Amino acid sequence: MSRSIVRLCLFVFLGLNACSALAESWPGEQWAVQPSSQTAALKALEDYAFPPRDDATRAGIRSDALLVIRGGRVVYERYAGATTAHTPHLTWSISKSVLATVLGVAFSQGRFQLDDPVAKFYSPFQAHPMITLKDLLHWASGLDWQEDYEYAPLNSSVVAMLYTRGRDDMARFTANHGVASAAGTAYRYSSGDSNVLSAALKTMVGEQAYEDYPWTALFNPLGIRSATWETDGSGTFVGSSYTYMTARDLARIGLLMQRGGRWHEWQLLPVAWVNFVLTPFKGKNVQVGSEVPGGHWWLNRTDGNGPGPWPDAPPDTFAALGHWGQALYVIPSEDLVIVRYADDRDDTYDHNHMLKLLRATFGKGVGNE
Repeated sequence: MSRSIVRLCLFVFLGLNACSALAESWPGEQWAVQPSSQTAALKALEDYAFPPRDDATRAGIRSDALLVIRGGRVVYERYAGATTAHTPHLTWSISKSVLATVLGVAFSQGRFQLDDPVAKFYSPFQAHPMITLKDLLHWASGLDWQEDYEYAPLNSSVVAMLYTRGRDDMARFTANHGVASAAGTAYRYSSGDSNVLSAALKTMVGEQAYEDYPWTALFNPLGIRSATWETDGSGTFVGSSYTYMTARDLARIGLLMQRGGRWHEWQLLPVAWVNFVLTPFKGKNVQVGSEVPGGHWWLNRTDGNGPGPWPDAPPDTFAALGHWGQALYVIPSEDLVIVRYADDRDDTYDHNHMLKLLRATFGKGVGNE
């Protein structure tokens, strides 16, 4: 091949990559905005997401925020009630997926391996030497845990942990639970597992660095300015429940995950970590059609050939979900990141129906491209 042809090929290659980089939108201090026009599909979405609010009874669907990012740009944004674009909203159990993302940065720094025993980093778990960090990430510690809120508050492990006996040291409260099944064999959703992970992180990074670590590791690199993360009485972040941030800031974590752990040209999360957290857990008690756990994220695909929990969304859809309707949906195949904040107090909200309406309004092949 002649030198002129080599130079031409190199020029074309570099040019194509430059065009690709220019086409890829990332938020700076602010997001680029490309608002969508009013359509019948958008009206149907708004009618579902933002019905008239009954603030007296708090019944029905009560969206506080709905933010849609497509191609790294804001294409839709609406707020309700007391929530605005500047309100750091309580995310509830979305915090668990935020914690998993922070742990992904620690993993990239070589601070732990997935098969490490939890007791290596959190000494009260010496009573449970077979439980690994991977087991906790799958909510498969095997500890006897009851994750009920309103329906069985007197028997609820999580209510006792957050509000009564366990609030001064939530990880130690979890460690004191008995064993219900062998570690790593069965999925049992547990906010306690998440808070033990948060306590283990303290040893991984060192107590002095710990109080700033979510910011130095994740929030600051992504430009997240609004985050607050409450701690328990022992100074451990409540990784199960108590992060707050604006919808636009939470969407940055969604975009990071949607793009495989990459932020601009920086691979902030290892590809191996992203693959792990987005792989279905293979243990028992994962029912077809129910929410499928990955590594502290929820998935729309199963370990077998059965349908995922949201049949009207693509199989690659995944989400961070929280109490009373909080949701961070990510649909990589459609270049979508969606944040929903809410105050739902009953079971009328339907993730699949919302995803169906969102795809009809903003999905691939729909107008406003």
